[in-house]
Amino acid sequence: MLEEILGQVQSGNMSVSEAKKKLAQYEDLGFAKVDHHRKKRQGFPEIVFGEGKSAEQIISIIKALRGKGNNVLVTRISKDKANLVQRVCAEFMYYDIAEILLWKNEENAKPDNLKGYINILCAGTSDLKVAEEAAITAEALGCNVNRIYDVGVAGIHRLFDHYEEIQQATVSVVVAGMEGALPSVIGGIVSHPVIAVPTSIGYGANFHGLSALLTMLNSCASGISVVNIDNGFGGAYNAALIYQLAQKGAEKE
Repeated sequence: MLEEILGQVQSGNMSVSEAKKKLAQYEDLGFAKVDHHRKKRQGFPEIVFGEGKSAEQIISIIKALRGKGNNVLVTRISKDKANLVQRVCAEFMYYDIAEILLWKNEENAKPDNLKGYINILCAGTSDLKVAEEAAITAEALGCNVNRIYDVGVAGIHRLFDHYEEIQQATVSVVVAGMEGALPSVIGGIVSHPVIAVPTSIGYGANFHGLSALLTMLNSCASGISVVNIDNGFGGAYNAALIYQLAQKGAEKE
């Protein structure tokens, strides 16, 4: 790309100012600097955190991102705010449970030869918001996703009905509130990485997810990494990086 742009400048088919815009690593919108270089650095384009931003700011950011042909993902965006954005960007799809706004470029369709999948497991129905944030994020990042919901330790037999598909995943994201025990159980029966996501679901002594977070950090099962409370996005992003590396390894075989 660099040589092509420099060649066009040399031939007079592109001005220096146009070349500077194409080569810029970020776009300055005044209130935000959109990182167009992130996909090259990290493998995935910048993702927009919707909470705290106005609908107008989000519209400007997603227009800049979409202009580069990338899939555009907005997390933590309320339905009311999403409706305002969709009035201008009607092609975006809103996922109510996850509070995610998403546009997929058809040219970025997932290849058919992907190996394996990411398990998204959650302990209870009350954890669905965080679990769906993780699942839709992972799908938006081009991963195969397998959902296994409402399989918490209060009814452990429900979990073991999915034993084979749990074991065969490339990586698992495990979402749980209350005491946060489910990741330890999963970590003890699989040979792949487990990313634990504590949720703020629980009664008073749960301390809005702190007890679940500490349980996961103190797990005696090996291979468990822990992200912040209610951070389904962070869990999915880390899982997608692992999944991406696994695809590269499969290509070399």
